[in-house]
Formats: sequence, C-alpha cells, structure tokens
Amino acid sequence: MNIKKILLSLLLACPLMLVGCGSTSALTEEKPQNVILIIGDGMGVPQVYASVVAERANNSAFLRFPFSGFSRTYSRNKYRTDSSAGGTALTTGHKVDNYHVNWGPDSARYNTIFDDAKAQGMSTGFVVTSSVLDATPAATYGHVPYRKMFDTLSLQMAQCQHSVMIGGGRKNFETANRKDGLAPLDTLARRGYTVVTTLGDMLTFSGDRLVALLYEGDPLTAPARGNVLELSTRKALEMLARNSKGFALMIEGSQIDWACHNNDTAYLRAELADFELVLNAVLDFAERDGHTLVVVTADHETGGVTLPSGDIEKGENEVKFLWGSHTGCMVPVFAYGPGAHIFSGIQENVDIPNKIRKLMEL
Repeated sequence: MNIKKILLSLLLACPLMLVGCGSTSALTEEKPQNVILIIGDGMGVPQVYASVVAERANNSAFLRFPFSGFSRTYSRNKYRTDSSAGGTALTTGHKVDNYHVNWGPDSARYNTIFDDAKAQGMSTGFVVTSSVLDATPAATYGHVPYRKMFDTLSLQMAQCQHSVMIGGGRKNFETANRKDGLAPLDTLARRGYTVVTTLGDMLTFSGDRLVALLYEGDPLTAPARGNVLELSTRKALEMLARNSKGFALMIEGSQIDWACHNNDTAYLRAELADFELVLNAVLDFAERDGHTLVVVTADHETGGVTLPSGDIEKGENEVKFLWGSHTGCMVPVFAYGPGAHIFSGIQENVDIPNKIRKLMEL
C-alpha cells in the first residue's frame, strides 16, 4: 500500500475513532430493551459544569457519559420555551405552543414515546421532585391546551397506563379540594393501583401498580427532603425491570429550575448534588443491565447562569444569574448505552424522542 492510500485510510478511520473515544460498548447497534429519559428542568451547560466542579472528590456522574451533544429548545410559537412545550417536545417529537401539553394545532393530541412503549407491552412510569401534575410529568400522560388544568390532568393521570408514578401534588386528587367534586383516587383504586403517601410505604410496596403522592403540595427542597428522588428512582427501576419486554422511565430533577428562577445559589447547588445521586444510581443500573439506553437533557435553561470564577481544586464556583426566567440557550444532552452515539452533535429537542423511537423500534 503506497503512502497516499495509507493516509486516506487513516483519514477515513479518524471519525470512527473519535466517536468511539468514550466507550466502545456504547457504539453497539443492539436495540435497547429499556430507555431512561432524565430531565434536569432548567439545566443548562453552566449548571452542569457547576456540578462537575463541585463533585470533584466523587467524580461527577456527568463525566461517566461517553457521548454528549446539544438540544435546541425553542417552542412552536416562542424563542423561549416553557416546560410544557419543552416536555412535549421531549416526549412526543412535536413542537407545540407554550403552555400546551401534548396539544397541537386544531386540538391535535400527540402520542408519546411512553404510549408507544406501552403499545409494545413495555412498562412505563415517571419519578419527579414536583407535583405529578406539573408540566414535565404531565407530558408523559396528559393532553391539555393549558398546563395548569390540574383537575383535568389528575383525571387523565388516573386513566393513564403507567405502572409507577411518584411525586407530590396529593391535594389535587382529594375531592374536597376539587371544583368538579370528582375522585381520581377512587379511579386509581378501581384500576388496581395502590396509592401511598409516605416514603416508608413506597419503599416496602411489592405490587405492580404504584402511585406515590408523597407530599400534599410540592415536594420539599433539597436537602430538606433527603434522597427521596434517588430512593424513588431505585424503586421505579426495581418495579419496571420485572417486565421482560422492557420499560420506559422518565425522571425529572424538577427543582433545578425553581432554584434558578429564585436566583438561589445554595438551592441550586443542593438540587444539583441530589441530581448527581440519581445519575449515578441510573448509570450503575444501566452498566449492570447492559441493555438500557440513558438520555439526559433539559427542557430549557433557566436563570441565564454564568460562572465568572471558581476554584477547581476546592470544588468551588461563583454563580451569577442574568434574571429569573428561562433563556433560549441550547441545553446539553448526555447519552449512555446501546445507540448512545446518535445523540451527539446539535439537534432539535424533538429529535430526541424520535431517535429513541428509531433505536427501540417503537
């Protein structure tokens, strides 16, 4: 082989070598059996890097992902998306107007990747640190033209097909607090769900259909709530993994967003530390299982966060906020497992569920 052919061979090989630099196992074309979509609400690149620096001694879970990219988050009608349009994009593959949940033009109702998974006999569910009726969890089961239609969403959740649903918002399911006087808790019971209200009852539950409404309203902030999100995630994985046909799970670190809305650095650091625990738990599961695709991203960035100074060795960041709302910045995407490499590069938020559909043949 002459020198020109050798050089040509090396040039052709370089892209594959670069793609595979993180993990050769993640390049397999094997169809994932399970998918775990993790959403850090409001989590942009600065929030991620703040966590990477802070976790120096424990090696941040973000550094365990072999592939990463970016997502463009604008909604159908706005440069800055809200969480309902952002959540809809990530679960359905459709851009919708702000404040809409799986609801398009002419009242179109969009199927989610969770609907598609359920249709193939897989188990599904979600775990969040918000009300179960908040925009992102609602995007896994609901269809409404306005995200705060909580009475309607609670009825839709009571009729959905998820096997496990964990979060707050119990008051919206109690008849005394509802304008319509209906009882979605009774609907859940008739459909074979066990509804629990304490962490202890959730952890000891051994059945197949669980709704854990652990807080009357929104869950406590970190660190006051302890590692509830990690424990809830482990419980959901324990339940969903029983299905030999696979599962689809959504996990949200909901209050990263709330901390940034409040421009509260201590709150943000605590929520990011909590999120790290969940990422490690999920990645440990995926590594043991070998057939699980993990995708981590955000619905949008919140706060216009920047990190003007810090100390790598001490694990310290100076955090500054531009304002108290969302921005139009791209957000990071991290992926691990079968097919993870296709989430590299710059993509639309709607590409993420469609790539999941393609990989899992949904």
